[in-house]
Amino acid sequence: MAFLRTPIVDREMEIRGLRVHLRHPISQDYAAWAELRAMSRQHLTPWEPKWSRDELTRSCFRRRLRQFYRELRDDHGYAYLIFQEADGALVGGLNISNVRRGVAQAASLGYWIGLPFVGQGLMTDAASAAVRFAFGSLGFNRLEAACLPGNVASARVLEKTGFVKEGRARRYLKINDEWQDHDLYAVLHGDVRLKAAGG
Repeated sequence: MAFLRTPIVDREMEIRGLRVHLRHPISQDYAAWAELRAMSRQHLTPWEPKWSRDELTRSCFRRRLRQFYRELRDDHGYAYLIFQEADGALVGGLNISNVRRGVAQAASLGYWIGLPFVGQGLMTDAASAAVRFAFGSLGFNRLEAACLPGNVASARVLEKTGFVKEGRARRYLKINDEWQDHDLYAVLHGDVRLKAAGG
């Protein structure tokens, strides 16, 4: 029953793309995270769950970290911040969440990018690296993602990363305080080549 076991991975490992690297968030990331999220608020809120009143506070960030590390410890989820290789700037975040092991070996991919970095190909680079990591080190068979039908940029990232649209789920997620339909995408282990960045 080896296929039911969780792979042993170095969970502190950085994920490397061509122009970005991803690592788990730490408390010292708070200032850069809060600044980027604040300047990107109008850009992000149409695509995300409703922000809490204390969304950008240090205490909220600490709660997020505790949740991230609980999920990491239990192999339930993997949270990353995305940094630009050229200057080390924080550009966004990416999560591998809703991990299902056993006979499923599947998870969900989600991400956000700060407004100053939109349209530069950085999220496609990050998502591609995360897909390779998920199928390689984490041993998944399937990754899923969902995006709002009007989110053309997100759909483009998914398609460039190898995801295929599988259908539409009605009232799938509560986004910006409203239940909204989502387009469902997936990529399978056999759909992508597990090559190193730049390989």
